Amino acid sequence: MEGNKMLSYIKEVLENMPADWLSLTTHRLDIYDEKLAKVQFLEKFETLFKENNSELSALNELPTAYDYIRLGHPLSCVLEWTIANLNGLKAENIISFSSETTPILAVLRKNLLANKNTQITYTGELPDFFDLEVVKNVYGYQFELKKVDSVEDISKFDGSTIFILEQDNICNFSLTPNVDFYINVHPQLGSVLLINGEQNENYISEIQHVRRRETIAMTPANTLIALKHLIEPSPNDYKNSNTNTNKTSVLASIKEITGTNIKPLVGSSGLSMQYAIVMGLVHDAIEQHPGRPIKIIVPPNCYGGTNDQARRVAICNDNIEVMDLPVDGEHNMAQSIDLVLEQIAKEDAIPYIIAEIPTNPRVEVPDLIELRNALSKERKTATGEVATDPVFILDQTFCPNTHFLGEDKILSSVRSIAYVSGSKFPSGGKCTAGYCVANKRAETLMEKIALHLELCDNEATDLQMEILAKQLPSMNQRIEDAYKNTREFVSFIKETLPTAKINFVSKELAAQGFTPSVFSLDLPTKGDTDEEREAYKRALNLKLINLMITKIPNESKYCVSYGQLKGCYWTIPATSTQGTTKEGDKDYIARVALSPKMNLELHKKVFLEFVESI
Repeated sequence: MEGNKMLSYIKEVLENMPADWLSLTTHRLDIYDEKLAKVQFLEKFETLFKENNSELSALNELPTAYDYIRLGHPLSCVLEWTIANLNGLKAENIISFSSETTPILAVLRKNLLANKNTQITYTGELPDFFDLEVVKNVYGYQFELKKVDSVEDISKFDGSTIFILEQDNICNFSLTPNVDFYINVHPQLGSVLLINGEQNENYISEIQHVRRRETIAMTPANTLIALKHLIEPSPNDYKNSNTNTNKTSVLASIKEITGTNIKPLVGSSGLSMQYAIVMGLVHDAIEQHPGRPIKIIVPPNCYGGTNDQARRVAICNDNIEVMDLPVDGEHNMAQSIDLVLEQIAKEDAIPYIIAEIPTNPRVEVPDLIELRNALSKERKTATGEVATDPVFILDQTFCPNTHFLGEDKILSSVRSIAYVSGSKFPSGGKCTAGYCVANKRAETLMEKIALHLELCDNEATDLQMEILAKQLPSMNQRIEDAYKNTREFVSFIKETLPTAKINFVSKELAAQGFTPSVFSLDLPTKGDTDEEREAYKRALNLKLINLMITKIPNESKYCVSYGQLKGCYWTIPATSTQGTTKEGDKDYIARVALSPKMNLELHKKVFLEFVESI
């Protein structure tokens, strides 16, 4: 009876839900507490359920569930809460994924680090792309595999038991005490993981972190399908008939935008794509250079997801080490690369460098001739042998229209792979899908990257491809228009607040094709000690942001968005994109991202109010 009441309520919620639940990729940080991600939303949602209140106005007032739909969103929270309640569990025991295989990898990863046995049981067939030998030999995960006729046939096991079941109703579970982790999979929707038993609750945060760093939550559109199917089971045709046409269009657009000829790859998010790149390169190193150490070189203050993911890969393999690459401020990227590659050559290790150009958040572009020379230089090992040349992995999300990898371009002589987060300019904030391209010298690596993108089931969904097919053709024009707005706003700030330090590309760099629409703002400060000056500046950052989002609520948002179709987005990297970065490497400055469509004159007016108030 209680279950029927709940499903009736959920049906009403789906009929009345805010449009943003389906369409937004990023949410406001001013109504988001990361420590209470999902919890705060569900507490208020449960209150509405008890009051039987499914009005749009009430649903609109719910706090942000997650700041980014890659991590989770209102619909994924509702799905997980509903399944949990139907099975007498807590909502955190249910985790939905866009991927069929990543929840399996998440459990295997924790058990690798805990030195615990794992038994994978399943009915029917495992997905063809889930290459068990690669999971063991490249990821290092160990497990036993057992096919069963039904869940009742599973016996007690000394370790963790995973049960995988493909079924149309992805929300339906039949619990038994001998299974620790149920994974319901659906080829079009993804998967739902149920964590069974109090003894397994210590897995929850680590599995959530895998979803945060190596994949994405079940997408809002697919979550909606799953919820509707839970309420009223019916045969569904999940296939998008235009999938092949959309994919052909997307790949052609990416080639044209990047000036490359190698077939691109499209993942469910930028980090999904990055994970496939890193694991593909690790796989290649294991095959081509067995036993040799692998070094992943990452700027310590770059995007926190990049930094964190590299360290998560390294902790699973004693042969992999992460090394810092200072790139901002007084540090010269080319010189830093030269120094670190010299050291790696002496150790006869395999170097993989991940870097952002322009850098985030200080929007700096290195001397590209120096960079190419540092990457191309032949080095010797301690024994005088020629050292293995590096692979340069370029995050060019800030400037996806800049040509780095074409035949006659600056990085054509260096093994290079470039990738872009799709929630920025590629989709204009309409989906998270990201893509990667390679130059001719790195072409052979793309096969391994494709293998790991597929193994993790992290390829872009049909709807993501449809969105990119619509959005990519206008991307370069949107980048140009947003840059013009940004240049004008930066010039205005320099005139009205000349004591502020602004990090933005020079006009000379813009003429070379670097036209980002984001800048960082280091506000003037005062105080007698470093601590006082830092505290004053941090308070001033918040004062500015709060003024902007209060005075221009329809356009100015406290959010990490970039490359959106409209509006202006303000954030402080140290408390958002650098969440897992070491404290000493964080940037407590304001980062501002402008779009092609916004009321620039109103933003100037409000900024002038701010200047006059200090």
